[in-house]
Amino acid sequence: MGKPSLKIKRLPFMAVACTVMLFVLYRTFKYQYNQEEIDKKLSIWKEVERYSAQAGKLKGLPRGIIHSTSDFELRPLWLRGDKRSKVTVYSNRNLLAVPVGIKQKENVDAMVQKFLTGNFTIILFHYDANVDGWWDLDWSSKAIHIAARNQTKWWFAKRFLQPDIVATYDYIFLWDEDLGVEHFNPSRYVEIVREEGLEISQPALDPNSTEIHHRITVRARTKKVHRRVYERRGRTRCSDESDGPPCTGFVEGMAPVFSRAAWYCTWHLIQNDLVHGWGMDMKLGYCAQGERSQNVGVVDREFVVHKAIQTLGGSHHDTKKRRRRSPVFDQRTEIRRQSTWEFEIFKERWNQAIAEDTNWVKPFMSDKRRIRRRRSRSRSRRLIS
Repeated sequence: MGKPSLKIKRLPFMAVACTVMLFVLYRTFKYQYNQEEIDKKLSIWKEVERYSAQAGKLKGLPRGIIHSTSDFELRPLWLRGDKRSKVTVYSNRNLLAVPVGIKQKENVDAMVQKFLTGNFTIILFHYDANVDGWWDLDWSSKAIHIAARNQTKWWFAKRFLQPDIVATYDYIFLWDEDLGVEHFNPSRYVEIVREEGLEISQPALDPNSTEIHHRITVRARTKKVHRRVYERRGRTRCSDESDGPPCTGFVEGMAPVFSRAAWYCTWHLIQNDLVHGWGMDMKLGYCAQGERSQNVGVVDREFVVHKAIQTLGGSHHDTKKRRRRSPVFDQRTEIRRQSTWEFEIFKERWNQAIAEDTNWVKPFMSDKRRIRRRRSRSRSRRLIS
């Protein structure tokens, strides 16, 4: 009889304890909610301040006349009278931007003709400044040509693909010139990307490509799309637990495709002075508008061949000639050194930005673990010193 009595006595205590716990949880959640509301208001206020600062520069204009975006669509100098009242509306358009040299004219011609069958605007970045050599192609007068000698794809992209300029386009294809498109259909590719909800993507590489750097980019013949790869050999180990590049959430820099929102983020990630773009492919997942392991993927159904043709800095044959005349300077070697140096600078800037931005939220578990390890090492060094 004593045991049931003891249980009865414990019931009021448990009820009080549960009430206290519920009250504490309520106060905690209410505090967090209030803090979030304060943060939102501060964020909104900052946006208002930024808008006010920009709007001040436009105060001489009536608001309705302000047109804040642009595009690369060519406009006629004149129209017949019956067509002047009709305003062309460009919708569901996509953009192909390629850095090109005259030596790759044949391959680029084949690529562009494929894209012209879809709803694509074409822009060529001429890194050899040879624009005249392209006018004999039927489509050349319909493309946008920008020339700047010995500049890289990322240099052109930072300066001419500003988000407000390309806001018209649903997808931005920022491709290299040495891709074979015999097995690629741009319209079907866009359909797949839309169906799969990919914000950042690339076509898979044919296994017979001349050069493949990351296994995740290789075509899986039985799939439409893949988002991760499994690898147990070499330094890179990829399993279901892997939550970052190059195992998942990764595309390479040779043939990336961006949604409008993803490009807005990526453009801001491109460093104005680091023109080779080394290291950026490992960070593109931060622009995936959500979980990179879901929103970044490789499209297997539409694939390309990577021909790995050297462009800037000349060919191996040219390098051998230069070595005979001037053994001191080798363009290819110097470009690689510059790329490596830029890669280290980019990593330093990334780590410094994380350290300085206390409001930045680490979106992925691998980042949180890496930052905890870095801070732990930092504390250990301080204790030792």
